[in-house]
Amino acid sequence: MKLKIKAVSPKIGRDIPFPYYASAGAAAMDLHACIDAPVTLPAGQRCMIPTGIAIALPDAGYVALVFARSGLGIKKGICLSNGVGVIDSDYRGELSVGLLNTSDEDYIVRPGERIAQLAVMPVVQAELEQVQDLDETERGAGGFGSTGK
Repeated sequence: MKLKIKAVSPKIGRDIPFPYYASAGAAAMDLHACIDAPVTLPAGQRCMIPTGIAIALPDAGYVALVFARSGLGIKKGICLSNGVGVIDSDYRGELSVGLLNTSDEDYIVRPGERIAQLAVMPVVQAELEQVQDLDETERGAGGFGSTGK
């Protein structure tokens, strides 16, 4: 599958790297902060960081998902403000990343910094059927923690 990527900022490929897979086995490509100057993300606050790119997924059979970078999340407490970003197949605007600083220290996002990762995955659009009852299972309606520790 080919993913078309358009640079919407002249910085892409010059000052800010084009997205890339960091290793041969990487499932997601790195997204970089396409900003003119460092941005301070205060402790406990959110901000939106542009990436300078737009993408075109080939059809509704694919979705692009934006995930946090594990190193930023674990070491610095920087995660995505919406958990996971969903880029629908018909969206053509610039990708921006909502970051949330869960730490008690301000964090500085620097131009070109790897801020998130983008994975492309297949989509199944389910045929919806409204029913009165659902099939029974051993678990049933047991919710959080109902299957053990």
